[in-house]
Amino acid sequence: APPPVDTTEVTPFTAAETAEKQPHKLERKWTFWFDNQSKPKQGAAWGSSLKNAYTFDTVEEFWSLYDQIFKPSKLTVNADFHLFKAGIEPKWEDPECANGGKWTVTSSRKPNLETMWLETLMALVGEQFDDSEDICGVVASVRRSQDKLSLWTKTATNEAAQMGIGRKWKEIIDTEKISYSFHDDSKRERSAKSRYTV
Repeated sequence: APPPVDTTEVTPFTAAETAEKQPHKLERKWTFWFDNQSKPKQGAAWGSSLKNAYTFDTVEEFWSLYDQIFKPSKLTVNADFHLFKAGIEPKWEDPECANGGKWTVTSSRKPNLETMWLETLMALVGEQFDDSEDICGVVASVRRSQDKLSLWTKTATNEAAQMGIGRKWKEIIDTEKISYSFHDDSKRERSAKSRYTV
């Protein structure tokens, strides 16, 4: 008979340790986009400077991308960062965004933008919104006078969904008043009127 196998040396991993080594999957895939409008090429079409940067679906990837690249403090003036659900382009023309609109908050303090951006990213990838199916993504825009954060949603005319998202977002970013505009209005006029406020 073969000698008994000595198993004292082998310590099986506990489920928790094994789980720790596994990346933590998110509910869905997300894509970071980058758009630098500070040096537009002559006659370039709108959106031509928009670059699809990284798609990810784990908590670990999210943090390393955020830490290394997607912090607003690393953005130059007239540049934007976007985090959108994978498969949705951050453009009005995208079928998922075409009938949508956006909640917007402005800030004249850079550190403020950084905090609100991170809080929003964590709420999105962590699926903290009840109406998360109606959310397309979020845009951080760094401008000389003031920075802007916009949360894009799908169904602008669904007031109940938008108010729910707006109230939740206001709580997450801990801000005063935010207002919602329809993309359709924004296409027609530079400063689109706000349709909802919370």
